Amino acid sequence: MFEALTTRIAQDPTLLQTLLVIGIGLGVMLFVYGLFGTIAQKDPVARRMAGAGGRARTKRRDADILHFVQNDPTGLMKAIVPVDRKERTQIQRQLAQAGFNRPNALRNYYVFRLVMGFLLPGIYIFMIYNSRAVLVPLPDAVMRNFAELSQAKITAGIAALVWTGFYGPNYWLRARVEKRRRQIEEAFPNALDLIQISVESGLSFDAAMTRVANEIVTTAPVLSEELLITQREIQAGRSRDRALMDFAERTGVPEVGSFASVVMQSIQFGTSISDALTTYATEMRHAREMRAQEKANKLPVKMSAVLASLMLPALVLLVLGPVVIRYLRNVAGAG
Repeated sequence: MFEALTTRIAQDPTLLQTLLVIGIGLGVMLFVYGLFGTIAQKDPVARRMAGAGGRARTKRRDADILHFVQNDPTGLMKAIVPVDRKERTQIQRQLAQAGFNRPNALRNYYVFRLVMGFLLPGIYIFMIYNSRAVLVPLPDAVMRNFAELSQAKITAGIAALVWTGFYGPNYWLRARVEKRRRQIEEAFPNALDLIQISVESGLSFDAAMTRVANEIVTTAPVLSEELLITQREIQAGRSRDRALMDFAERTGVPEVGSFASVVMQSIQFGTSISDALTTYATEMRHAREMRAQEKANKLPVKMSAVLASLMLPALVLLVLGPVVIRYLRNVAGAG
């Protein structure tokens, strides 16, 4: 590969100039990005938290419990991260619901979109150029397919890849949020039953949540992580109400929001948490049963189109087949 590239450069001096220009451009971009990261002023709260945590803290899975303050983008980040706080908050909430709670998750997400928006069409353009200049030897079928592309197909392919690079991560993020939400929905009723049993057996509410989170770490790791984050936020000094509401917001599951409201009302009015959890667990089991019945009742309607499309052709053949065969025989006999 390198010999072919060297030979190609020797035959075409302009190719060396093109490679030098691309290398200089990448070097300048990396220099500017590194200089910006060096001179950018770090948030003082984040700096103290990073200094107090040490290197071991960053290796833990639940290290980012006390979140860094998300400031408005400055400098080069204004061209990547939206300035509108509402849009940033919405994307940040989706990232949290997808499990990305790192302090730079929002910035990394938009940088990833930008990189993919340029990388995919860049690879496509390189493959087209390589099929004509033969910089990197590839199979003949691949080289022929890219070499025979018309100008209209090249333009459409570049546009499609740019759209995929910029907007593909949005669909991937929504799919991940939906998958994670479904996992929490399926595991939360059983976890609530375990919390109720633990509270009835004499444990405090916080101890019950911690115990259940440690018990379900293998069967429901997503819910276990969220419960442990909530408890560690409370241990770090955050109010229980705010921690539970953040727990409901991170998961995006309505049942978790109702659970947080039930617990907060029980603590606020001094009623028994065990009785409140028992009542809510009964209602949740009833609601889960109703959802299962609703899905079962929808099955005949959903299957009707499939059954009709599969059975109707066979039924038509069974009914009209003998008639068509008899007609063809009669026509052949008459002829």
